[in-house]
Parts: sequence; C-alpha cells; structure tokens
Amino acid sequence: MGWWFRIDLWKRVVVGLVLGAVTGLLLRQALGADAAGANVTAWAKPIGDAFINLIKMLVVPLIFTTLVSGVLAMGDPKKLGSLGGRALAMYMCTTLIAVSIGLLIGSLIQPGAGFDTTTVATADLESARSQLAANPQPGSVGEQLMHTILSIIPTNPVAAMAQGDVLPIIFFAILFGIGILMSGDTGKPLANVMNSAAEAMMKLTLIVMETAPLGVFALMAWVMGDRGLTILAVLGKMTASLYIACGLHILITYGFIIKGLLRLPLFDFFRGAVDAQAVAFSTSSSNATLPMTISCATANLGIGKPIASSVLPLGATINMDGTALYQGLIALFAAQALGIEMTVSMYFTIALMATLVSIGTAGIPSVSLFLAATTLSVVGVSPDQTVLIIALLFPFDRILDMMRTVTNITGDLAVATAVAKWEGELDEVVFRARDRV
Repeated sequence: MGWWFRIDLWKRVVVGLVLGAVTGLLLRQALGADAAGANVTAWAKPIGDAFINLIKMLVVPLIFTTLVSGVLAMGDPKKLGSLGGRALAMYMCTTLIAVSIGLLIGSLIQPGAGFDTTTVATADLESARSQLAANPQPGSVGEQLMHTILSIIPTNPVAAMAQGDVLPIIFFAILFGIGILMSGDTGKPLANVMNSAAEAMMKLTLIVMETAPLGVFALMAWVMGDRGLTILAVLGKMTASLYIACGLHILITYGFIIKGLLRLPLFDFFRGAVDAQAVAFSTSSSNATLPMTISCATANLGIGKPIASSVLPLGATINMDGTALYQGLIALFAAQALGIEMTVSMYFTIALMATLVSIGTAGIPSVSLFLAATTLSVVGVSPDQTVLIIALLFPFDRILDMMRTVTNITGDLAVATAVAKWEGELDEVVFRARDRV
C-alpha cells in the first residue's frame, strides 16, 4: 500500500469522491431507489459518519490550541487589531458580494417560476415544521445583530467547548493567549505547553486526514445511493442557479482577491486549496473541514501559523458566503413560486438580512436552510408558506449544501491568504511551489 500513500492526498480524495459517486449511482441503478438507499445507509453512512466524527473530534482542541499559539507567536496583542480588522472587513465584503451574485443569478434563471408547490410530501412538511421549531431565529435585523454579538461571549468557556460553539471558543482563546503574553516570564511555561499542544494537534490532524479518501468515498456513495440525481429533475433550475452563482463567486470574487489584489497565481491557489475543497464537498460542513483547511493553508499555501490559526477558525463561523448566497436564492425562489412581486427595497433588505443571518451560522450540514425563515419573512412569506418552501428544498438540500460549503472554505482560504500577504506572513515560495501537481 506504500504506492497509495505516495500519491498526493488531494488526488486520493478526488478518487474516493468519484468512486463513491459512481458506486452509489450503480447501486441505485441495479437495486432500485429504495433498496439502494437502505443498502448504502446500512454500510456507507456509518463509515462516513465515523470519518466526520474523527475530524469533528479535532475541531475544538485544534481551534483552541492553535489560536492561543498563534496569539503567542505574534508577541504583541496590538497585532490582533489589524489582523482581525482586515479579516472581518474582507469577510463582510465578500458575503455582501455573494448575496448580490445569488440575487442576480436568481433573477436571471428564475428557479421558482412556475414551480408546483403541491408536490410536497406530507412527511417533508412535518419534518420542516419540526426543524423550524428546533431552530428559532430572531426576526428583525436589530434582533439578529444583537443575537450574533451576544453569542460571541461565553458565560462558560468549558461548556462552549463541550458544545462545539466556535465563536465563543475563538473569543476565549484570544483573550487567554493575550493573558499569557501579559504574564511575561511567569506565563512562559504555560506558553510552552500551548505551543506543544498546538503542534501535537497539527500532527494528529495529518494522521486523521489520511482517512479522508475512505470517508469521502463512503459519504458520496451514501448521498448518491440514497438520493441519486433526482434533484436534477425536481429542482434542476435551483441546483443550476446555486452552482452557477457559487462558481462565479469563487472565480470572480476570490479570483480578484488572489490575482487582482495580491498579484499571486490563481492556479497555484486553487491547486493548494483542492484538498480542503474535496473534503468540504463530501462532508458539507465548514467545521468538519477546518482541520484540512488549516493543513492546506500552512502546507500548501504558505500561510503563517498565526494567520492560519486565527483567521481560518473565525472564517469557519463568520464567513458563510455560500450560506448568504443561498439565503438570497431561497428568498427569490419563494417569491417566484408563490407569485410575490419583488421591489428594489426588498432586494436590499434581503441582502442585509442574508448577510446577518449567515454570520455565526453553525458550520454543519443543512443548517442554513432552516435559517431561511428569517430571510423569507422579508419578502412577505407567511409561516405556513415558509414551511412549504423549506419542505420543498429539504429532501435535496444535501447536494446543494456541498457546493455552499466549498464556497465557504474557499473564501476562508482566500481571505487568509490576503491577510497573510499584508501581514508579511505568507511564504510565496511555498505558495508558488510547482511540485504540487
């Protein structure tokens, strides 16, 4: 098996992704939809879930140790101001651009025009109602903003770690690192412990990432075996709208950041990010992909440890361009399907609300779909109609979520590259390396 491990990880992940998709579709063709769904749920889903659990296991300790270590590596807490300010400004700008692209593509393709809303299954309606009840969201823009701000400050850091609440963990880790720096010589033993822990977590991440090809294979086999390509027949225009909008955002917005602002080769950026993109596509989770994202940033793109350990965990929670873009598309889909006439002010309100809703969204599969209740209220969709729209999209959301997550983590890496370049923490020799083929 030595030959297998000598192949670049991203190539092995892509092989697993393609073979998994082919396996799932072949099983669906040979056994029929119901039998194939039961088959892959029995063997493929547990393997995929085990892989996701492995990388979720890394997320909290990796964020905490690497972020504290990153703060210590800066040596001066004042550097956090320029670093954090630049990252947040870029994240907000790219999110607004993402929503705008989503609204533009939705207006051109009109995925909801003429859609038959009576095709929703009763079971899907009940599932949507229960999920919405479990995911209540503040209604107004002000309430949403206040909810986001308050969610950053943990009342119990240990509980936040146990629950995997990324924003409070980031907040506490930054303050903890600053506290160690301010302790001077007294804090050096603890600083050494945190640096050692961060290095150990990075090594453990590399070990777990070797299981990615198998995990990706199992996840894709499950998705395709259970769902197949029926989404193309049922929601083809919505799928096309999302994939086109996300693709344009990745190429134009992130391409401009890398090529236009930073004057770096765009191909090298995408080549360095492909490992994380492949894992993101299969897991549909920004948080689950975070260990791979950090690994790609440091090993493939030459992003310095202080930047990778601070900007990327923040991005995994704050920077949800794919989510924001999808919120805008859902609002247009609903308005078109229900015959609601859109006004210019509604477009602006959707853009603002989608941006706010996306901030702090949990980086787990399909959660953004249920946050759409807030955005849909902007276009005058009633609660019952909201349940109807979400029930329409829910059975197929996994395939849509794959592309949203790829967009999210690509944006994280683009912003991290920009901040690293401006802070003098980008190794361009590594970034431009030609031996990654």
